[in-house]
Amino acid sequence: MTSTAPAVRRGRAEVALLAGGLVLLGLAALPVDAARVGGGEAAVYRVLNGTDVLPFALVWPVMQLGNLLVVPATALLALALRRVRLAASLLVAGLAAYWLAKVVKGLVPRGRPAGLLEDVVIRGAEAHGRGFPSGHAAVVAALLAVAWPALGPRGRIVCSALAAAVVLSRVYVGAYLPLDVVAGAGLGLAAAGATRLALGRSA
Repeated sequence: MTSTAPAVRRGRAEVALLAGGLVLLGLAALPVDAARVGGGEAAVYRVLNGTDVLPFALVWPVMQLGNLLVVPATALLALALRRVRLAASLLVAGLAAYWLAKVVKGLVPRGRPAGLLEDVVIRGAEAHGRGFPSGHAAVVAALLAVAWPALGPRGRIVCSALAAAVVLSRVYVGAYLPLDVVAGAGLGLAAAGATRLALGRSA
């Protein structure tokens, strides 16, 4: 009897995700200083944070795509589509990215923008605690990288745009500095790569 189950693959793409994500995280961490923000990063931050683009009421829903609750939601959606392996991978990678971000926050003592820079524009509730790396960026990057093989061309474009919007919105509202979200994205990619190596990816 011929099996109709999709082939499970592991290979260079998974290794590249894991290694590339770790490299991105490491490079973003190198210039981080607990007491100051570098001139280049500060300049980028002021452009992204100081320019009024959209009202907070429109930005807030987009930010929630990096929320922890989106992890089980996407896994349930995959289950509804009978993509069991994808559902498991989304759950594992999303949760791993979320908790690893907390671990790294404990290792890198960097605060939020308002505590390091002047003239920070806070939109919505002010974020507290340590800022490096961004958990929202980690989660959305992990989910995107895991789902990527299962998405068609249009799906990849839409999901990539939404992921970028999540990352940029966290800087826009004053919650994170640019290197925080870059590091978060790197961590998410690494979590996705490790998950795809462990569980495989459906062709």
